[in-house]
Amino acid sequence: MAKAGAHALDPRGLILEAYRMEGLAIEEARAIFLDWALGLSVGEDPRIAAAAVLAHHGAPEGHPMTALLREAAERAPARASRSGGRAGRASRR
Repeated sequence: MAKAGAHALDPRGLILEAYRMEGLAIEEARAIFLDWALGLSVGEDPRIAAAAVLAHHGAPEGHPMTALLREAAERAPARASRSGGRAGRASRR
């Protein structure tokens, strides 16, 4: 069950609570963000989820969580850089 006022992509209300905290430091916001991101469903695009949660909360300027969510929403997906298994080992020789 989702926490009252939280977005469906934030059922535990981690981002909601972060926005309610006064004096939240960037380090604390990063820890909360990481916990939230690790709790996303398998296959959920974190960029889309971050943008949706950010829009839900109105993106308050100057809040460290806003900066983190914006960065996550705008960052390009990581590109795979290596092959796994035998193909990856054989190409390095």
